[in-house]
Amino acid sequence: MQKLYGVLLILIIWSCGDKETKGPQANELVIPVTVRMVGEIDGPNMISASGKIEAVKSANLSTRIMGRVDKIHVRMGDKVTKGQLLLSINNTELSAKLAQVNAGIAEATAAYNNSEKDLKRFTALFDENSASQKELDDITANFNMAKARLEGARQMKNEVNAQFSYADIRAPFSGVVTNKFINPGDMANPGMPLLEVEAPGKYQVLTLVPESEITKIKRGMEVQVSLNSLNENVPGEVIEVSSSSKNTGGQYHVKVSLSETNVPILSGMYATVKFPIAGDNQSRATLIPLEAVVQKGQLSGVYTVSESNTALLRWLRLGRTYGDKVEVLSGLAADESFIISSNGKLYNGAKISIQ
Repeated sequence: MQKLYGVLLILIIWSCGDKETKGPQANELVIPVTVRMVGEIDGPNMISASGKIEAVKSANLSTRIMGRVDKIHVRMGDKVTKGQLLLSINNTELSAKLAQVNAGIAEATAAYNNSEKDLKRFTALFDENSASQKELDDITANFNMAKARLEGARQMKNEVNAQFSYADIRAPFSGVVTNKFINPGDMANPGMPLLEVEAPGKYQVLTLVPESEITKIKRGMEVQVSLNSLNENVPGEVIEVSSSSKNTGGQYHVKVSLSETNVPILSGMYATVKFPIAGDNQSRATLIPLEAVVQKGQLSGVYTVSESNTALLRWLRLGRTYGDKVEVLSGLAADESFIISSNGKLYNGAKISIQ
């Protein structure tokens, strides 16, 4: 009986092991893929650089006084006109200071008027030889001091009135409120940005170009600007080229003015600027579509086909981007093929079927 149980146990184990061995092979999926051959072609005669769109006329509004924000009269997206009141800062201290200044002006005015009368009287007495030269000089000095004190009080009032202009923040030009950095009740400090206003209609792109290519870019150069989110191209012109990369880590600022267009451009949109370069700078380049590139962290790669018809992830070193293609610097030869698309999720070792 024990021998019979042993034989049955061996048969069960053998049967299970056979299923585990044959099951995955029988049910393993084959992923249909589309393959493209890499070819070496003449590289495009252009330099690509990414940047952000910004309004040509833009301002961050701040104040020169410290105070609590009483009221913000506008919201983001509101259209404003030049001189319109945008934000009010509590000015109780300024009002008290203005009252003190007005009192000082009244006192200085009374002293000035009194000294002026004394001067006229002593001048008449001096002409009649009824007052000495010293008395006239003393009265004249008192008059000049009273006049100076009155002028000083008036200038102090001008200073207080100027500070009132920093308590009431007004639009420097007609445009749109694009950002708000503070809320009612918050404390405003000197130099702290409060609101941002820009005049729409005229835009520019600020981009960075590496030092190896900055000498090829000249002011007045006509360029093409690709708006990534809108899938549109807009012509532009280089208006500024920085001559120093001291604070930009080897990158040089280049500013491109966009031509007038009906494309709905907004500040902050990302753009790609394509700078044309001379034909003799043309070189051989290996380009692959961006859609075929696999990103894993900081690594970039592409799936290729192994000898056993499985997907094989190959890591690449990529160069510049040209529209919807990217240059391959190393990792993929010009006569190799790669997977451009698949009807399933690829992974290393996945069985594939080339369509």
